[in-house]
Amino acid sequence: MPSHLSADRPAAQPPGRGSVEALISQTRRLKGEVDAVRRDAQGDGADPQGRWRRALYDLALHQLDDLDQHLAQLREGPPAPPAPDTDRDGDGRPGSVPAGDALLSRVGSAEWNLLTDEAVWSGELYEILGRDPAAPALTLDELPSLVLEEDRPRLTAMVTDCLVDARPIDGEFRVVRAGGEVRAVHMMGEPVLAPDGSAAAMWAVLRDVSALRRSRQAVGETRDALHRQDRAQTGHRVTVQPQGAALPPWRGSLRLPHRGPRSLDLAAHHLPATAGPPIGGDWYDVLELPDGQAVLSVGELTGHGPAVASGTAMLLGALRGMALAGTGPDRLMTLLNQVLDATAQPALGSAVCCRYRPEDHTLTWAQAGHPAPLLFRDGTGRRLTPPRGVLLGATAGAVYGQAEERLREGDVLLLHTDALVPAHGDTSAVHRLLGLAPHLTAARTAQDCSRLLVAEFGATTRTDDACVLVARVTS
Repeated sequence: MPSHLSADRPAAQPPGRGSVEALISQTRRLKGEVDAVRRDAQGDGADPQGRWRRALYDLALHQLDDLDQHLAQLREGPPAPPAPDTDRDGDGRPGSVPAGDALLSRVGSAEWNLLTDEAVWSGELYEILGRDPAAPALTLDELPSLVLEEDRPRLTAMVTDCLVDARPIDGEFRVVRAGGEVRAVHMMGEPVLAPDGSAAAMWAVLRDVSALRRSRQAVGETRDALHRQDRAQTGHRVTVQPQGAALPPWRGSLRLPHRGPRSLDLAAHHLPATAGPPIGGDWYDVLELPDGQAVLSVGELTGHGPAVASGTAMLLGALRGMALAGTGPDRLMTLLNQVLDATAQPALGSAVCCRYRPEDHTLTWAQAGHPAPLLFRDGTGRRLTPPRGVLLGATAGAVYGQAEERLREGDVLLLHTDALVPAHGDTSAVHRLLGLAPHLTAARTAQDCSRLLVAEFGATTRTDDACVLVARVTS
């Protein structure tokens, strides 16, 4: 086990002011160059491709403006905590994040001819809105049918202002794709005026900003956690839930893959501690790989407090990065053990990582001192035989084994942390979970399985957090 923090292993230091200043200078120089190219590329506005390029230049400048602001925040340090109840919107939620975009997502374009009632969409826009490319493009009157009902007045107001008052469009709304998936879309556009000054057409550039919104939510949550920590250190009593920074952005249920036939129905739930310190190190995660495979993981770091929550987020980020690089579960556990061994503050952790290949229903998995997955089939359940694997951070150079299981359609796989069934030994906890086999295999969805587990164990007094992840094979 690695030694405690010592003089030969100093704590990591934040980037120096000089390096941030250099990044700010580079960003501002690039902004000037992009703006110069944008001005040179401007035409008379009649060419649709020219308008599309100009809008993308504008979007790029928005991104660079946002990057400039973020780097300036890094230079100045964390913001001061807001005064009580001043950082909230009228609906009682934390105040909204400033408008400016820091991430450029998929971009599509559209043009609507008001004289002929024709609409032309790019292929990217069909993909963003979840429409069949063979279907006709929706007119401006039909477009609200894709929009979340509560956002339709916002879209209608933007389009009306554009067509009646010739105001540029710059706003967001949420669309509901086929299957019920909700995505956030940002729209920028302008009217095309006829010789008499009336609007003859309208063009727009739309992009999927769902990932950006999730990233901003994470920034807001970590900022709020920092403010809560500051208040706690000055003697104020505060309740914190930093697990939101370590858990994935999706909640409730998820179906994979996002494209093509759905092969996995997934649901997860985080059960907070009801007694003891509120900050734990449990996590669950699901990651879809580019080849259509999925990586499922559940784990925890020992201890409590902000440092543990930060370490959990670091470990989960390392796991996702290595999984995307094609690392298998056994090698993944070995590398995570090295990550913990190399950290300035030693820690112990446990984890289980599964890689699912939908083509042949093969589940490959490894574990590090963690409860093995439970497999439920035809009204019965069993505990998978675990390959070798010690706790993460316990032994430098540890080697981890790997096991393989062939799943079937209708199977239910359960991953959990050991606090799901508190005050029970490992064997007793497994027996209680396996006793739910008839109900879990009869459930229609993974979400129903998750609700069943929460109803069974959610009200139990526990001194540690718990996570549960359910995967149901659908095809």
